[in-house]
This record gives sequence, structure tokens and C-alpha cells, in this order.
Amino acid sequence: MKIRETIEELLQAKEGESYQFKEAKNRFDFADACKCCCALSNLGGGKLVFGISDRRPRKVVGSNAFEQPERTRLGFIERLHVMVDFELYDPDGDRVLVFDVAGRPAGLPIQYEGIAWWYEGDKLTKMSEETRRAIYAETGHDFSSDLCAAATMDDINTEAVEGFRSKWIKRIKPYTDKTGLLSRLESIDVEQLLRDIGAITDGGITYAALVLFGTAAALNRYLAQSEVIFEYRPSSRPGPAAAREEFRVGFFSFFDKLWELVNLRNDKLHYQDGFFVFDIPAYNERVVREAILNAVSHRDYQLSGSVFVKQYRDRLEIDSPGGFPHGITRENIMFRQAPRNRLIAEILARCGLVERAGQGMDLIYELCIREAKELPDFLDSDEYIVRIRLEGSKIDEKMLALFRSIGESVTDQLSTEELLIIYSLYHGQKVDANLTRYIPRLLELGIVKQDAHGGYGLNGVSLASIDETRMKQKMKQENKNETSLNEDWNAALNKAELKKVLPLLEFLKKQGDASPNELLEALGKSKTTIWRYLNLLCERGIIASTGNTSSVTYHLINTRRSTVPQ
Repeated sequence: MKIRETIEELLQAKEGESYQFKEAKNRFDFADACKCCCALSNLGGGKLVFGISDRRPRKVVGSNAFEQPERTRLGFIERLHVMVDFELYDPDGDRVLVFDVAGRPAGLPIQYEGIAWWYEGDKLTKMSEETRRAIYAETGHDFSSDLCAAATMDDINTEAVEGFRSKWIKRIKPYTDKTGLLSRLESIDVEQLLRDIGAITDGGITYAALVLFGTAAALNRYLAQSEVIFEYRPSSRPGPAAAREEFRVGFFSFFDKLWELVNLRNDKLHYQDGFFVFDIPAYNERVVREAILNAVSHRDYQLSGSVFVKQYRDRLEIDSPGGFPHGITRENIMFRQAPRNRLIAEILARCGLVERAGQGMDLIYELCIREAKELPDFLDSDEYIVRIRLEGSKIDEKMLALFRSIGESVTDQLSTEELLIIYSLYHGQKVDANLTRYIPRLLELGIVKQDAHGGYGLNGVSLASIDETRMKQKMKQENKNETSLNEDWNAALNKAELKKVLPLLEFLKKQGDASPNELLEALGKSKTTIWRYLNLLCERGIIASTGNTSSVTYHLINTRRSTVPQ
């Protein structure tokens, strides 16, 4: 679909699954507009048009509905958890407002106030259960919706359910209660509430109910791998963590406690603006919460292994067993969604914990960019685990100055995609092909400029100063990596051991990786000595191996983990 149609194209468009026309000369109810957008998204996305008649021959009548469309757009996103843009037209002085609603992610119906709305022809109606099941089946089997045959209501922690209920009430209370949802939500018992959200069916209790609301005894009995472990480690050296807590109980029983543990050691990063010094938390609360939600809702519960939240002095790492969901990679994680546990994701969305449908990566990226921090790092992820690494040691003051020059009011209106373009241009990187369609608006706003050769840059930003800043960052990172390596070696080895293996370590640091035969040739030691050194360093967590017995190579763990700006 085009980003912007002409008025003539809108007049000729067929009302139905992709377009809905409302005259709305004076006003239009926001709740009704949410239902329309919900239905359009469930049908693959479309446009809600105000100010054009819905009957043919269609004509422009003008509309005063939603006089602050940006505020309305944000309201749609908050209630529906799906992306919405808007366009304004003014043919002959008659205002036409068009909201462009993105399609739902695969496998997950969009809901408004607990109902998945849908169009049958031009009629707005509730989605049938048969259609919902077909949507859930789009991305394969949903383990979280399976029934745990032996589980009973005694396995449900009612306090966890009440925590979910209070969050859901808090989310919907300020807006509307036309459907009677609020009064019902406040009055029904725990079992009926769980039935309303699909956590319990006539057949029994789902695994989603256990993951989110289960007692400790129930999870120990039926789903021991549903566990989140928090660790704090002041350095990367092996050994017991300085602090550790294990949570094998329903997610709503400990979600807030998990953030409190991270926040206990949440340092302040300082930057100066003129005479004033400001503080930014090393770890943004919404970013951390969203990353934990992703780990819990998208992990593979049929595999052993726990979700790990590991906090260090300079970073936070969150591990989720199972690798990326089908179709998701490091490269497309911002642009595609494929919820692995759809029922869990749907329940989390009802109470507002999940910011947007799908994986919520857009929010994480957006906040990292706005706070001038490094983007999330997935480099250590593989087919068995997804690891998101959030840096917590530095901010880019020049980038903060850039956003101050753009202005807070303008920055607040920028989409995640537009912020990613600014980030890429600032760092001298090529803009991703998925983002190029968002460049025209940045050109209109004067944030981006185009040169004589068709390339793009940032207005009012010296590329020379950016290059100088990036070079300093690179040198600082290299020095930091060097210091980190030496600290790890000194911490893991005594002086005698370090003296013996230092030539081997220096060789690996220079080469990147090496086979045992290459080490034999380079160091002039016996095969027995080389293998003894390699086993010692592997046991102490300083090096790791890659490949099988016939083609094994060894590398420094910190070297593989560190990333240096390119």
C-alpha cells in the first residue's frame, strides 16, 4: 500500500477490509475509532478515513474529528499495541484525516478492551472463535495454550491473578467503560477471570496459566524449566555471583521484584549541558522490563534451561532459551514479529505490560536511541539461546546535543523507524532498506538533508566531528577491552600460572583464534604442555573452543564478546 494516496484515489477506493470511511463532520467517538482500527489491523491493515462520505458517489465533506491527530495516533497505539500513522489533506479547505493502521503480527489477533474486532463486509463485529484459532495456527503450535492435564485451581496463585487484575483495571479505567468490561473485571471471581482471558478452558488449565500465575509447587511439579534467575556479578571472572535470586513461580508474582533487583545497582550516567549536569540511569526501566517480558513470553518452554538476567557493572545480559522464533533473525528483529507463545503474549498485552504487538523491540531501540546509548546487542545469540546485551556504561553527549537541537516536541513525534535513520546517519552507517520510505518526512522536518549525489546526512551536524567522536570511542573501547582482558587474567590465574600461559594468551589475542597445531608451532612447547594449558584456561573461563575434535580452534572469550565501533 502506498504511504500517501491522492484524494482522487481515496474517493475511488472500495470500502471494506482495507478502507473505512466516516463523514464525522463534527466529532467521532474515540472508542468506536479504536474498534475500527482493531478490525482493520486484524484484516491485514488499512485506512480509517474521516471527512469523506461512505456512500458512492463518494465526496469530500470535511471533518473536525480528532483535532489533535498525533495525540489520537498515540492513543490508538497505546490501546491496540499496533503501529498507526496519519495523513492530513485539505482539498478546497475541507479537512480530511486518514489513519493508516498496520496489520497484526502473524499468529496474534489484535484486541480492544478484550475483544478481537473484525469486519464482515461493512459490518463491525466480534471475531469468531474459529477465526481466532486459525490466526493462532499461522506460526505453528502454541505450547502455552496446551492443557496441563493434572493441574487444578489449587495450582493457581490467587495473589498473582489479583496482581494481573489490578494492572488490567489500571490500564483501561481512564478511558472508557461502554462495554461494561470494567465493572465485570472488578466483580468476577478468579476462575472466571482466567476463563475470560483463555488461561483456563473447559478442558482444563493451560501452561500459560502456570507460567504467569502458577504456585511454586505447581511449577516444580509440571514445568520446572519455567524459572527466571537473577545474578549480579561485578566482573566477568568465573565463580559464584555476588548476588543471586531464583524465581520458580508465576511471572506476576515476581515481575516487579526483578526490576527492583536490577535497580538496586542502577548507576547514574552524567552529561553536561552548559553549566548544568544531568543524570540518565544506566538501565532504563521500560527497556529492562520489555527485554524481560520478551525473554519470558518468547522462550521455548519445551526446552530445559532457565531465563537468566545477569547484571554486571557495565552491562545487563538477558538469556532466553530456544533461539529466535521461526523467521526472526538479528537482522530483521525490528521489522518482523512471530510470537512463540501467543497465549502468553496476548494475556500480557491485555494488562498493558507488552507495549506493542509482537516482540516490542521497537520500544527498546527507540529508548536506547533517545538516551544516546548503544543499540541492543544480539551477537552472542545462536540456535539455542537469545541473548540481549544492554550497555550500561556510557552515553554519547554529542548525540544528546543533536536531539536537543531537534527539540523535544519534534523528537516525541518521531517514530522508531525515523529514530533509527537518525542513529544510522549519525554513526556514518548505511540506512537499512526497510527504513528508506521514512526518509521523506525527515527531509520535510529539516532533520535530514540530501547532497548533490543523492546521499543523505544530518542537518547541522558536522560529519568531521562525528568521525572524530567515533574514532575516540573506538580507541576508548579498545583500551577498555585490553584492560578488561588483563583484569580477567589476573583474577582467574595466580602469578605462576599466568607466567606460564601468557605467551599462549598473547598469541590468541593477536590472532583471534588458533588450532592446537598452530599453537604448537608458534610456541615451541610439547603437545602435552599445550593441551594442559588449554584445559586450564578453559576451566578458568578465559578461553573457549569452537568446532569438533578434528577441526577445533580456541579463542579468548572476552575478545569474541566485545564489540568495537566500526
